[in-house]
Amino acid sequence: MPQSPAYEPEKKWQPNGSVLIRNATVWTQGPKGRLENSDVLIQNGKITAVGPNLSAGGAETIDAKGLHLLPGIIDAHSHTAILGDVNEDTENVTAQVDIQDVLQPLDPQILNQLAGGVTCAHVLHGSANAIGGRTVTVKWRWGARAEQLPLEGALPGIKFALGENPKQSNWGDAYTSRYPQTRLGVAALIRQRFQEAQKYRQLPHPEPDEALETLLEILDGKRLVHCHSYRQDEILMLLRVADEMHFKIATLQHGLEAYKVADQVAAHGAGVSTFSDWWAYKLEVRDAIPYNGPLLKERGVTVSYNSDSDELARRLLGEAAKAVRYGGIPEQEALEFLTLNPARQLRISDRVGSLEVGKDGDCALWSGPPFAPNSRCLRTWVDGTQVFERDSYLKRKAEMRQQRQQWLDEAAKTDKDDEK
Repeated sequence: MPQSPAYEPEKKWQPNGSVLIRNATVWTQGPKGRLENSDVLIQNGKITAVGPNLSAGGAETIDAKGLHLLPGIIDAHSHTAILGDVNEDTENVTAQVDIQDVLQPLDPQILNQLAGGVTCAHVLHGSANAIGGRTVTVKWRWGARAEQLPLEGALPGIKFALGENPKQSNWGDAYTSRYPQTRLGVAALIRQRFQEAQKYRQLPHPEPDEALETLLEILDGKRLVHCHSYRQDEILMLLRVADEMHFKIATLQHGLEAYKVADQVAAHGAGVSTFSDWWAYKLEVRDAIPYNGPLLKERGVTVSYNSDSDELARRLLGEAAKAVRYGGIPEQEALEFLTLNPARQLRISDRVGSLEVGKDGDCALWSGPPFAPNSRCLRTWVDGTQVFERDSYLKRKAEMRQQRQQWLDEAAKTDKDDEK
């Protein structure tokens, strides 16, 4: 069956675009705060000026009077564009596999997320292993090839996991033979593999071992650890193992009980990329609360809200609004949960996360304030190149529905002809 027209890129990716967006309410998420009736100039993919009455310098001009311009949203926990290849679950340690190898640039969810203002994502391996596969930070450059999606210069990552998933307690009765089967076994396995990596480093001519070499990158500070975790006891366990083995945890992914040990998380320097209010979808998350993010922020932890969902990713502004509702956090600070804070967690805040001179031209134009329930994303730019425009998107969606109906009618006609 042919690809539906709504999900075919209209043209190949063209980097380093230029545009002047004028007269908008600009949420810079930087030192300038929120600017009324202001302009943002992007030239050759970079923000070159922010302020009133800017000259276009030959760039396309968009009049955004009455509209709101936000930095591109960054989803710090995504499984988009890998089409189901999320877990290599046959071994308890799979540090040799790389999610970048299965990036699918034509995944229609990329376009849907651009329609929600998401421009950047951290694509992770799943949580089937205590030490899982390598992760990659990407930009949603619609129309690009797979090798053009990763954000240039971003530190690579790796997925760790604690709790029910790596010990297979929620996999069913057929999965009881793979080590580890307990939380204490997960801790022992992580410690053991780092000890093996340290021994591997000392060998004069070791047999190449890609998994151990990946762990050495962690010890050398060249790869970030992002760990799936829920309970406070296992969070403390991981921090102890990390201190013992002399590496740092970049983020606790989910971290739904992190509010119970917020001071210890802050002292380690780990961030928490969590849900706004997910609760009770499995036994180990029964103590999750919607105050987790605000409480962690209050204790000095860098907090982001993520989607872990293709569908939720395009509605993340509604998630950040819950930090305002449950935590009393000012709107601009809540917006940081989707912009500057995930950029900090991924060590890419020099490139993205705010609308400041010198940063990448990643932004989205909204019909109203970010937390108004009726606000809609009208346009999205990545590296100054427009990758989403609402009117044309809706037109192509209508074409898709029409094409689908045509295919169904043709199939029904074929079935009737076969019955004759």
